[in-house]
Amino acid sequence: MSNGTGSAPGLTFSRDTFAAITPDPFLLAHLKQEPNSRPNGRKTFEARQPVINTGSLTHSNGSAVVRVGDTAIVCGVRGEILLASDIPHAPNEDLREEELIEELGLLVPNIELGTGCSPAHLPGNSPSTLAQSLSYRVSSLLQDSRCIDASNLCIKYTEPNAEDEDSDDDPKVVTKAYWTLYIDVLCLALDGNAFDAAWLAIVAALRDTTLPKAWWDQDREQILCSPLLSDASALTLNDIPSVSTFAVYTTASPLQKPENAQSWVLADPDAFEEEICHETLTLAVRKTSSGGTQLLKIEKSGGSFIGQPTMRECVEEAGKRLRQSDLALKKG
Repeated sequence: MSNGTGSAPGLTFSRDTFAAITPDPFLLAHLKQEPNSRPNGRKTFEARQPVINTGSLTHSNGSAVVRVGDTAIVCGVRGEILLASDIPHAPNEDLREEELIEELGLLVPNIELGTGCSPAHLPGNSPSTLAQSLSYRVSSLLQDSRCIDASNLCIKYTEPNAEDEDSDDDPKVVTKAYWTLYIDVLCLALDGNAFDAAWLAIVAALRDTTLPKAWWDQDREQILCSPLLSDASALTLNDIPSVSTFAVYTTASPLQKPENAQSWVLADPDAFEEEICHETLTLAVRKTSSGGTQLLKIEKSGGSFIGQPTMRECVEEAGKRLRQSDLALKKG
């Protein structure tokens, strides 16, 4: 029986419970520390280091598995032949080769999140808005960067000169078919920043892709492919950009003056940070011939905290991430 003199037990919450009940104060408490540190232990501009393995899928022309923290992505590239005779509207003869890929849809990326990679993406559900958005963004960046040499995807045939024609004329070269690359991306585990991880997996898989030697057989009137691995050739890739995503956490609210708000830019946000941050920035950068960094594309959504000074810091950080990605791709 209690004598009434004992003190009441202290009420404490575990770290995970605190984060689940009050996520904003939990993140703010970490960021306001000196030096500031995110709940995952990283600094504000510190990104997770990627781990890449290529050639993991034997049934594809190229593949890669990428792990960035607790986000895991697998990508497979599969080549299929599109006969020129099957194209309803033949491309314009004046069309440049690099424009053929977009005109004929020779790159077909698809990102699948319905694998049980997170509680929000369960198997059997229709493609989520996020999955469709990621597929569109990847497709757009593939077209804008023109990272694949279109000549790799053209199967050409040199027509012999007719007997009644002058033999000194140059033989006519026609394109009989095209390689269509289906880029399938599966998310095995998702802990934020799916776009950066998916893009890195696609780049690694394209670097691993080889296409069999293919030619037009005039007698059979069809495309033939060599079964010999020694005849296969790797894709010729141009400078492929690297992408870096940043999220902004701010204390701004309608109840206080904007100048009193505090804001932090978080590189490579995880799932917990993505739920709280409403302003995001994605930068696509690539190396220049002089060794510098070229800004290829900017995607921004949400608030208005990121101005020119912050943008410069993010571009500089994206350049560092570019070098880190190159090292990871070489190791993979």
